[in-house]
Amino acid sequence: MIELRELTKRYGGRAAVDGLSVRVQPGAVTGFLGPNGSGKSTTMRMILGLDAPDHGEALIDGVRYSDLHWPLRTVGMLLDAGAFHPGRSARAHLTALAASNDIPGSRVEQVLRVVGLSEAATRRAGTYSLGMRQRLGVAVALLGDPGVLLLDEPVNGLDPEGIRWIRDLLRGLAAEGRTVFVSSHLIAEMALTADRLVVIGRGRLLAETTVAELAAGDDSLEDAFFRLTSRETDYRGMGAS
Repeated sequence: MIELRELTKRYGGRAAVDGLSVRVQPGAVTGFLGPNGSGKSTTMRMILGLDAPDHGEALIDGVRYSDLHWPLRTVGMLLDAGAFHPGRSARAHLTALAASNDIPGSRVEQVLRVVGLSEAATRRAGTYSLGMRQRLGVAVALLGDPGVLLLDEPVNGLDPEGIRWIRDLLRGLAAEGRTVFVSSHLIAEMALTADRLVVIGRGRLLAETTVAELAAGDDSLEDAFFRLTSRETDYRGMGAS
């Protein structure tokens, strides 16, 4: 489980995340939605210890990410699909990460098959298309067979077949009892993928509910989202998203 307790982060006089308290439960895909500049990326970075909160805390299975002994075996993450050395092959990149977290080398070949990169595994990752880089990022997230997954815009750069693939993958992982937390700006895709939703605006919690409950009374989830966030969009000083 991911638990946020009064999580707060300020940049100058602006609160990027403002007293956010949320529980992301296992066994479901939870979509993380909000307008541009609402604090989604900052929240994910604080969960992963990349940014320090000014107040509150983010816990994964009751502990901070920085206190995990083998982090990749507990949490899989996709924040930046370009986080690899462009001159290194996908197989070499995954092998190095596996060794750093005491993950068997056989797992590298497993995740390459899962993401459809086996035939391209020896190519330099810098030659990959955006969609292939996204698949490599997903492979990194799955490498340690983690119980918790955090993915920021995982369908970015994927074609329609790839989008369906990631949708089915995430739902399958949640069905295995894992915690799956997915940030996205594609509301229609979240309507097809997510079971639950966390919606924020200007760093504050607007809704923590199911897809069906949020969309009830509106023509679509997109309509419900725009109704909920229409007063929470602020494009001034958008240094953090």
